[in-house]
Amino acid sequence: MAHPTRRVLLGGATAAAAAATIAPTARAAATIAPTARAAAPAPQTPALWREFTRAPYTHPQIPYIGRSGFRTGRHPFPRPHRVLDARHYGATPDGTSDAAPAINRALAEAGRSGGGTVLLWPGTYRVDDVIRIAHDHVTLRGAGSAHTTLLATKNLTELIGPYGSRYGGDKSSWSWAGGLIWLCREARWESLTAAITAKAWPFEGWTGNRRDEWRTLTTVRPARRGSWSVRVTDASRLRKGDLVLLRLADDADHTLLEHMAGDGAGARAYTWDDKTKLTSYVPYEWPVRIAAVDPGRRAVTFERPLPLDIRPSWDPRLTTHVPALTGSGVEALTLEAVETPQSPHLLDKGYNGVTFQCAYDCWADDIVVRHVDNGFGLVAASACTLRRTRVTGRGSHHPYFCREGSHDNLVDDFRIDARTTPAPPGTQLHGINVEGLSSHNVWSRGHMEMGTFDSHRGMPFANVRTDITVENNGRHGGDASAGPLFGARFTHWNIRVTNGRAGLMKLDGLAPHSATVGLNTVREFDQIDVPDFTGDLNTRLELYGTTDAVRPRNLYEAQRTLRH
Repeated sequence: MAHPTRRVLLGGATAAAAAATIAPTARAAATIAPTARAAAPAPQTPALWREFTRAPYTHPQIPYIGRSGFRTGRHPFPRPHRVLDARHYGATPDGTSDAAPAINRALAEAGRSGGGTVLLWPGTYRVDDVIRIAHDHVTLRGAGSAHTTLLATKNLTELIGPYGSRYGGDKSSWSWAGGLIWLCREARWESLTAAITAKAWPFEGWTGNRRDEWRTLTTVRPARRGSWSVRVTDASRLRKGDLVLLRLADDADHTLLEHMAGDGAGARAYTWDDKTKLTSYVPYEWPVRIAAVDPGRRAVTFERPLPLDIRPSWDPRLTTHVPALTGSGVEALTLEAVETPQSPHLLDKGYNGVTFQCAYDCWADDIVVRHVDNGFGLVAASACTLRRTRVTGRGSHHPYFCREGSHDNLVDDFRIDARTTPAPPGTQLHGINVEGLSSHNVWSRGHMEMGTFDSHRGMPFANVRTDITVENNGRHGGDASAGPLFGARFTHWNIRVTNGRAGLMKLDGLAPHSATVGLNTVREFDQIDVPDFTGDLNTRLELYGTTDAVRPRNLYEAQRTLRH
């Protein structure tokens, strides 16, 4: 293997500096700012914020998301000292020769040697295969999204094979899975692709292709939502720094699902048994790192507070899981697919962008994806940060998707551009998607020129969208068998809807135990939302008709300042 020279090391520093200058979201936002502004209204602090600061981990409407994201929200991202120049492995930025084998060889070499950064110099690299980050502590870094481009010539159907739906029909699962840059451990990748090739449905989540591929580390005693510590029956196999899985199994009366929906009368009256897709997600799986262990007291402290109560009827336990990818990222480049027309709904070929699968503490920074079917994916991924990301080009099905029990992720400073070509007949546009019992995810500081806040059924709960401007012209998705659009503690905070369309923006009367704070006046048209639950939903609406004067302006950033 060629060793990096001083020039290569300096090139890594140059690339980092170039990446730091590329902030597409900020630049684009500046171009749409009005030329004249009225006098700014006086700042207003909602009563909900004052309530929240008194009980941040147990508030009935607002979730605690102050530790969402990579390493509980820390930044900057790590910079491995070892730098590998992809040119030394045969990658040429000439736009014509296939650079995928060379880039993948460099990524694999970095992984086998304990980690490192694979550096891509400015230019266009043609890639005829999936770029795979399959080892811990490996970073793929370009010279900036304006300077380094990966030109993807093939889709996932061509590269791996047709990926049918477990629910039959001609649907393509590449409509909501996989990426042409795919961050996923090697063993997990092999099991997924083998199942797809065999036309079998691969279980995509934290416990492998079979639900019995895990083992119990200990059972857990009852605890309340918001607790940072729990008592266990046996602490002997638990260590500080371990990543474990908290598993909760629903009972015959579906009291766990009711709890996720807020434990109200509407949740108790809801019909759960025929929601077969939703019940297939149970048991609930929450990956979390252990912050401390007290063997004498048999107490375990986590790096985040509990997202739900722990009750004996749900058979609570800490278990093993499929090996997670951790400490890896992709930075400072554009992934551009060859431009093809957008496929009809659910028939995507898989010109997909960047996907994190069974990843924990990973990231993307300064990444643009262009002409993709689906932009950025979180599939059974947790504690990841997507920062300074952008979806642009001919139009996407899911610009961002978050599914299969993805938790505690942060999407910050993001942008979805208006499509550059008209949408072909039969296509669908969602937006920032969340589904499949995913919780405590945050979308912050965004500008959406198209799309919507797509809660895609599968009862996601305790998610936050804050400080976002949106042209609300997309639609939510989700099969009826996936159950409710919303569980409890969804929060929309300081949202500016440029076309005044209410659908999926104004949560009162729609999502149980939810909060809408700082939303301009909107009205129902084109999509009329119907609540899943009956009766009093215990929702809150404050500072309706007001935006930007809300203090705090950004709910995530404000929660970050609270002390644990």
